[in-house]
Amino acid sequence: MSTTPDEATADPSIRLEEARRHAENGELDRAAELFRGVLEVGDTPERAQAAMGLAVVLEGRGDHEGAREADRAAIATKDPEYGARAAYHLALSWERSGERDQAREAWRTVVDFGNHAYLPPAYLALAQIADDEGDAGQACEWWEQVIATGDEQYAPVAAHDLALRLLDWGDPARAQRALDGALDLIDRRRDPQAHARLAASLGIAHLEQAIAAFGSVTPGEDADPEVVPLAIELLARTLPLRGRDEAAQEVWRRGLADPTLGEQVRARLRRTFAAEEGEHFWWEDDVEAAMRANSLPLLTGEVFGALDHMYALIAMRYAEGAEGLPAEAYDLLGQAVRIPRGYPWGPALQESFAERLRQTMESHAPVLPPGWPDGE
Repeated sequence: MSTTPDEATADPSIRLEEARRHAENGELDRAAELFRGVLEVGDTPERAQAAMGLAVVLEGRGDHEGAREADRAAIATKDPEYGARAAYHLALSWERSGERDQAREAWRTVVDFGNHAYLPPAYLALAQIADDEGDAGQACEWWEQVIATGDEQYAPVAAHDLALRLLDWGDPARAQRALDGALDLIDRRRDPQAHARLAASLGIAHLEQAIAAFGSVTPGEDADPEVVPLAIELLARTLPLRGRDEAAQEVWRRGLADPTLGEQVRARLRRTFAAEEGEHFWWEDDVEAAMRANSLPLLTGEVFGALDHMYALIAMRYAEGAEGLPAEAYDLLGQAVRIPRGYPWGPALQESFAERLRQTMESHAPVLPPGWPDGE
């Protein structure tokens, strides 16, 4: 549709407002025509806004290249608001199409405008591009710039990403500082997920600092027999929390092999399970080995599996009755299936056997014989 003489001489500001109304009403073709009419007038104060409006309208119509051209026209005006907004719009367009180099150039243009409303997302996008390209040092610089803006939306995201990179580099203290500042920006009630993400990362940073501190305590000729074994234990128990099971085993191994402090280290390793007063049970060495390898849950599963199997064999024979067995043998079976009340897993073990018995007898009713031995 051609522009009428009235439209050609119309005040650009009036035509701009009319174009906006058409855009808001979804009349994109008419809006685009009016925005172009403003641009045809030349270098007016409305030019940047018209170009930005045209870019949005054309994007909505699916004309991505036309939208980008309009963005460039707005950028060329150097308008601090609409030029920066157009650069932001252009950068997002390139990102959506997967054109990383063009997106980076557009984001840098956003930064060059210096509009504080658009700097945080621009810094963050540039950090992500640098990180994706393997330039972690440059990514960290951009993340730090995001954090420096204090933006409530983008700074916590940048702090999280920066902290992860710093932790990979073995710099937990710097990661902690970044996370501490970012946590202050988050309203925990409004965004509990973001708070939880940063708080967990902060906890990891503290763990890494603890690992470094414990690891700095080394045995020596004048080593404190209380402090050094404590540090060895804390280091060995903390490392698995960061997935370093082999490193923890090595810490235990070196501590136990120390000629001066080995016994104190072993006492700390065994303090939660070893018998008192020097008594030694056959299973303690296996428990110690599992503790060193951080495989105690696996060992526990194996032991309960064996217990369940043996209990089922004994209890099944006991449930069949005393026929064919000497009275003393049957009484011993009864003692074997009697689980002491102090064991919290006892009822679950009995229920497991009862379920097996129900399945064997194809019954849904309780099948444990009357007078089944209770624990003492």
